[in-house]
Amino acid sequence: MTRLVSVVAAAALAVGVPSWTAPMAPFRIVGDLYYVGSQGISAFVLKTRDGLILLDAGMPTYAPQIIKNIEALGFKPTDVKVIVASHAHFDHAGGFAEIKRITGAKLAIMEQDVKADETGTYPGSEAIHELDFRPVKVDRLLHDGETVSLGGETLTAHLTPGHTAGCTTWTFPVYEAGKTYSVIYQCSMSVAANRLVNRPQYPGIVADYRKSFAVLKTFKADIFLAPHADQFGLLEKKAKMALNAPNPFIDTGELPRRVAAGEAAFKADLARQEAAAKAKP
Repeated sequence: MTRLVSVVAAAALAVGVPSWTAPMAPFRIVGDLYYVGSQGISAFVLKTRDGLILLDAGMPTYAPQIIKNIEALGFKPTDVKVIVASHAHFDHAGGFAEIKRITGAKLAIMEQDVKADETGTYPGSEAIHELDFRPVKVDRLLHDGETVSLGGETLTAHLTPGHTAGCTTWTFPVYEAGKTYSVIYQCSMSVAANRLVNRPQYPGIVADYRKSFAVLKTFKADIFLAPHADQFGLLEKKAKMALNAPNPFIDTGELPRRVAAGEAAFKADLARQEAAAKAKP
């Protein structure tokens, strides 16, 4: 019965919510940083003098739309030279194989997530095939603190495990009107479908979450981004941009607010799972 329930839940997760694949017109966030994802799942491109860096690739079925969004901005698909990831779940890594095929770009992934990407499986739930996605060849294995550079722009990869063992938070600068803004693309810190107790998703997951929250508290950023639109108020901010208001993406207080909220949610999820485990006969 437990297996049946998990498969049903996984199938629902794999379909996602409508916003995860609802098209959204691409737009410039600040400087040479652009949004090319859906209404619910993030993807970004950073323009450099030697081409584009793509951050994440959305759901498996959304890859063609990301390519269309890139073209709508005036770029060619082959302008994408490097692809990087937040984490190895189907709703963010599912489009890697197709986009890599179309663009010829090189894919750089944190070492702990490489196996999941190259097998197209949901880490810790590999037997639930409803969560599978098309496997992709990883060209470069990353480690905590390493950088990815292209055309004078450099992104730094920070290992912030928990949501997956290789969950990667990216930091980089962007420039506009003589000003430099620090950007953080925070890997998801939500528990979501993860088991924290009773056969945890992977060994040490609870300690990893706690360590990552501690690390994230040390960062500062002018612009906070995240893999799911609702994790950084994408639609609300985009609406404000249409009103010619001050750029709503620039908010130095958002990172600490989001980290605090994420940590509180993690603690609540952990308490619920621990209580449920104790209550089992």
